[in-house]
Amino acid sequence: MNAVARFERKYLLTLEEYHRVRNAVMPFTRRDRYTEAAGGSYLVRSIYYDTRDYRAWYEKEDGDFGRIKLRIRAYTEHPETCDTVSVELKTKHGNSMVKYSTHVGLDEYREFERTGRWPNHDNEIVCEFERLLRVRSLVPVCLVQYRREGFTGRDRRGVRVTMDHNVTSTRAATLFPTRPILRPHRPKRSIFEVKTREGEPRWLQEIIKRQMLKMTSNSKYWQGIEIVRPNMVTPREVAP
Repeated sequence: MNAVARFERKYLLTLEEYHRVRNAVMPFTRRDRYTEAAGGSYLVRSIYYDTRDYRAWYEKEDGDFGRIKLRIRAYTEHPETCDTVSVELKTKHGNSMVKYSTHVGLDEYREFERTGRWPNHDNEIVCEFERLLRVRSLVPVCLVQYRREGFTGRDRRGVRVTMDHNVTSTRAATLFPTRPILRPHRPKRSIFEVKTREGEPRWLQEIIKRQMLKMTSNSKYWQGIEIVRPNMVTPREVAP
């Protein structure tokens, strides 16, 4: 089991801003091991759970305090190359976040898909995941996929920054649907996300100020439902 508490801030970048920000953070960071192993960026695929009337989505829309998000994540789109998946519970209080996660084998996930029960109940994360699934009557509703560049700070202060590209989503009931039709969220934008245990270090504050970045709410799940269920969303101007 892994529990990570941190602050998260997100910024939506144009292509030009992405290159400027990436060049600015490189002297202060290094590629994380996943980005390094993948040769530049790696795939992230997540299946999100919600009620059939999308209660978690409306909690995000209404800004409810203390939201809990359930998802299962893989780092490949091909089940034949997937050994394990990550089972995650994520709680948010404003910009403060705690993520609880654990890895389980693909066979265990397949059994959970079939039965709604995890075979290993010695793991407290999967037990809580299953409990919340039943108490809240949750079902898998949306698949989100993107490419990620991840970097960690060189100063050992626990700073992590990520840049996510080509964010897409589709309705799905499984992490590995057959021939999914993935639709883009913001085709001309990337998401710059800052994750810190404490406040942002001075070098990062200066980059954000110099590049005139504006923090934004940018939930990939919220956007995923906006794409797959547009009738739920009040029409508004969307950045290109």
